[in-house]
Amino acid sequence: MLHGLACGGCSYQLSSLLATSDADADVETAAASSRPGDHAERTADASTPSEVDLAYARAVAAEALAHGGRDASVPWENPHTGAGGNITPLAATHSEGGFICRDFLASYVRAGAQAWLQGEACRTDHGRWEVKSLTPLKRG
Repeated sequence: MLHGLACGGCSYQLSSLLATSDADADVETAAASSRPGDHAERTADASTPSEVDLAYARAVAAEALAHGGRDASVPWENPHTGAGGNITPLAATHSEGGFICRDFLASYVRAGAQAWLQGEACRTDHGRWEVKSLTPLKRG
């Protein structure tokens, strides 16, 4: 799986990237109950990522930063909402509060609308990457 992630060209489901826990079950349950056409889906702006979509993007971002190189985009997709995009690690690592961190960009495409997000992830004491922020890209 890691080789495929490094090479790109396909997307991953959240459940295949994360260990199952109560928190993961909550995200998967929310994703399963959130189908296109549901009230929550109709009221959300298509260019504004839902928390469930962001969970999928964060999971792929952590894997991309752990195994991808600079400027190596990795696709992500939430099969329950049809949202997806790419995660692209940016600059080399930097130190923040004693942790190694990296910035990345994420595209978000859903229902014909597109948005860009900027994020930062840091390597934890256990060696895993954890996304610290994922927010709309600030322009200008």
